[in-house]
Amino acid sequence: MGNSPVSLQEVDRVEVLTLIDNYVDVLLTNTEVVYRPPLAKEGGIPADTLVAEHGLSLLITLYRGDETHTILFDTGYSSVGLLHNMGLLEIDPGQIEALVISHGHMDHTGTLYPLLDKIPGPLPLVVHPDAFLTPRYFALDDGRKLLFPEVLKISELEKRNVQLLESKGPILLAGDTALVTGEVERTTTYEKGLPNALLERNGTIEKDPILDDQAIAVNVKGKGLVLISGCAHAGIMNTILYAMKITGISSIQGVLGGFHLSGAFFEPIIEDTIKDLKKLNPKVLVPMHCTGWKAINRFSEEFPEAFILNSVGSRFTIS
Repeated sequence: MGNSPVSLQEVDRVEVLTLIDNYVDVLLTNTEVVYRPPLAKEGGIPADTLVAEHGLSLLITLYRGDETHTILFDTGYSSVGLLHNMGLLEIDPGQIEALVISHGHMDHTGTLYPLLDKIPGPLPLVVHPDAFLTPRYFALDDGRKLLFPEVLKISELEKRNVQLLESKGPILLAGDTALVTGEVERTTTYEKGLPNALLERNGTIEKDPILDDQAIAVNVKGKGLVLISGCAHAGIMNTILYAMKITGISSIQGVLGGFHLSGAFFEPIIEDTIKDLKKLNPKVLVPMHCTGWKAINRFSEEFPEAFILNSVGSRFTIS
């Protein structure tokens, strides 16, 4: 990349549709920014409903003049939730022109293979090479190590019509209107990653920095960056600052996605995160997935104009 910023092209607007998140509420109302799926169709309440799970999947649609580009960011946890919700929301898998995996954890890769089986391809799949690392563990205080399921497998991808784009650095997609950040620099003093994440490498157990963590940035014309994160294991502020650095764009219009501020280790840095995020003054703020209830509640208090509660089926439009 050198010292020159990535040439991220402007879009007229970006839409982010939540296909999978931890939360669903069919009674939420619309605003100028978010459209909620209707409770009823043709005068009747449907017998089936959108489902939530501890995972994330976002459909990102970019509009520039007569161009339209559609990217799927992550694929949820289970093998059924994403396709179920896509069916209810009448989303055709064939409209997806590229797929981006934020990192290799199971709650972001769950429906990957069933989804690929429904897309004729060839489909570009952007992933950091460390997403294939295994075995990975989650360490408990009592000394036990919980093994992460191995979802991402080269052998499985080779069976499908996928154009695998492995990169540690930034990648431009969709006519250069979407930037996958690649590996995020860690520069803040308080964002230190997931402390009990472990990795076995060459027979040795070591700390897993989850270097495969990456996000997507979009440049909305006249407004600035919209940053969309998966889990932000690198830290949501680190992720935003890195996107600003590699694009050379200093204004932040929106931040959506998982901020990973849940639990005893991360809750102490909620206030630091809020303090630094206020300096950037995002106009749209949508914490999702692993952000945690306490952090979401604090964001709603500290960003009363920008904050929007997410729910499966919500469509956010930023223009």
